[in-house]
Amino acid sequence: MRAIRLFFLAVLAIVLVLVATANRGTITVSLVPESLARFTGGQWSLSLPAFLALFLAMVFGLIVGLVWEWLRESGIRAEARARAQELARLEREVGDIRRKHAEPRDEVLAILDDSAARPRTALPATR
Repeated sequence: MRAIRLFFLAVLAIVLVLVATANRGTITVSLVPESLARFTGGQWSLSLPAFLALFLAMVFGLIVGLVWEWLRESGIRAEARARAQELARLEREVGDIRRKHAEPRDEVLAILDDSAARPRTALPATR
């Protein structure tokens, strides 16, 4: 499994290096359109290599997807936590019941339990 993971990471690294070398040109990324930037003032654009913009977009997408999925699964995790707590409570209850019924109530029952534990058939005694 480790070899497969290392192979996958090596292929991914090669692909990313190839994409980076193929997209070295500089692009301008604008946060707001130019018509709106006149009213807000300031510089709302950034010049950076195309591969960097692509990699940043992929990382941003991964982070947004992970947060989205984490929020979506919060109900599932809460239900699993509640079921685990209920299971622990029921296991404690079963353990208490088993301990309660395992103890003999009086001497007569203890004698009967001892005789039930012995085998009913015995070899004949020889003298």
